[in-house]
Amino acid sequence: MAHSIDTDPSGTVLAIVGAAAEEAIASLEGLDGVESLSLRDTDPQLASRRIAACRTPWIVHDADPLEHVAAAWVELFEERATLGTLEIEVDVALAHFRDDGALMPDYYVVLDPDGAEGTWRHWWCGALGHRAPRRVLPAALPAGGSGEAMGAALRRLLTALPTSRPWPDPGTWLPGLAFEIPDRVGLRDRPA
Repeated sequence: MAHSIDTDPSGTVLAIVGAAAEEAIASLEGLDGVESLSLRDTDPQLASRRIAACRTPWIVHDADPLEHVAAAWVELFEERATLGTLEIEVDVALAHFRDDGALMPDYYVVLDPDGAEGTWRHWWCGALGHRAPRRVLPAALPAGGSGEAMGAALRRLLTALPTSRPWPDPGTWLPGLAFEIPDRVGLRDRPA
């Protein structure tokens, strides 16, 4: 996935996902070195430009470029959508990546993965996490859920990001998502 110099952000990009994403982003407002952007439901091209314009060490946002693909995958395995729906969402996402309309974040921070419904947990920790396991970071919410506690937990996470190989080009794995079955993702590649 090639990006031009104009569309590459200068810092490490984290997409925060989960029910409390908006609160998590707000908890980082005003922190030195962190640009926190609330971009959920923003056009991918506009979100991409806003992210790329940031010149801070960390760029934290809630614009998941795979949001619709994830929903279609979950709905397929919950028998609420068809394979054709997933294929369409994959094609749209790949077009956004190809046309620099979307940027894959360096890391996904999954808030409260234990609280996610079963198939969603399999998306984050299986189908997506299997592609670059150290790039999908589960983040348990602090007990009590105060904004200060959440901000402190996220600041600790920012300063201890694991190193990892980069995400593979989405064009190499998104088309095969229909074969990434919950509870079995990654198992077929393991030795018996």
